[in-house]
Amino acid sequence: MRGDPGSGIRPWLVVIDPQVIFAAPESPWGSPMFPAIVPRVRALAAGFADRVVVTRFVAPVEPQGSWRPYYEQWPFALVPDDHATYAVAPALAATLAAAPVVTEPTFGKWGAGLREIVGDAPQLVLTGVSTDCCVIATALAAADAGATVTVVTDACAGSTPDNHAAALQVMSLFEPQIRLAATAEVLATVPQADGGVPGPQGR
Repeated sequence: MRGDPGSGIRPWLVVIDPQVIFAAPESPWGSPMFPAIVPRVRALAAGFADRVVVTRFVAPVEPQGSWRPYYEQWPFALVPDDHATYAVAPALAATLAAAPVVTEPTFGKWGAGLREIVGDAPQLVLTGVSTDCCVIATALAAADAGATVTVVTDACAGSTPDNHAAALQVMSLFEPQIRLAATAEVLATVPQADGGVPGPQGR
């Protein structure tokens, strides 16, 4: 996030789909990388304070078009949006309890619901699950619409480590609209409400 503190624009942390369906080891969509990102997401949420948004992926009531064969392949996920599998994972539920939630039946979360909170051309810092699906879909759409996007490399979980690395490689091709940074770098440079920046420990 080089240069952002001087811009006067405070970025938003968007925690993408930190849900049971992507976190639980027994879920067909569970990421083996999820446990490792939990402490980093917690640290980021604390650093961004009131500038945190959570997104949720849910199944549509009636799949249309290409979503029909998709849910034929993954019928376990075709459940109501209040089903326990679509809840925020217990490891992050308390941390993210106060954040506004944007729920969409699409991989990408850049849409009217998120724009209503963060604005039309915001600075976004993305973390969450999964790097190679909902994170990359959100990052590309947001950048294409004019948002400035930072993807926190060690606070995103891919479906596999190889797929995580591949998605990061693709997103790196879109700099300067999308840039990659580690948790420590983000916490060291994020502007605070008083116009300052945190110290070396990120606070």
